[in-house]
Amino acid sequence: MEIKKNAVAGTLESSDAMVTVEPNGQGQGIDFELDSVVINQYGHSIKNTVMKTLDNLDVKDIRIHIVDKGALDCTLKARVECAVFRAAEMSENLPWGGAIQG
Repeated sequence: MEIKKNAVAGTLESSDAMVTVEPNGQGQGIDFELDSVVINQYGHSIKNTVMKTLDNLDVKDIRIHIVDKGALDCTLKARVECAVFRAAEMSENLPWGGAIQG
């Protein structure tokens, strides 16, 4: 999936995450940045969840910045999915939940 523009999903409320995505030059891969209140305990798990979600959505070149306030995995997946769909300018017939397996 091609990232065409910057997009944001989520909030900075407790138990949520704000996900900001933007295009990264073709062939540049995934540039991942995480700010989290639980980074020492769950940083690796958060990154794995985000990377798996991006892989399931077939996103190859993206800059993604996450400000996490203790979001559950299901919330992280939903926020990443929403931000990616917005950035890819997809607005109809969205495969909510169906695009992400596991």
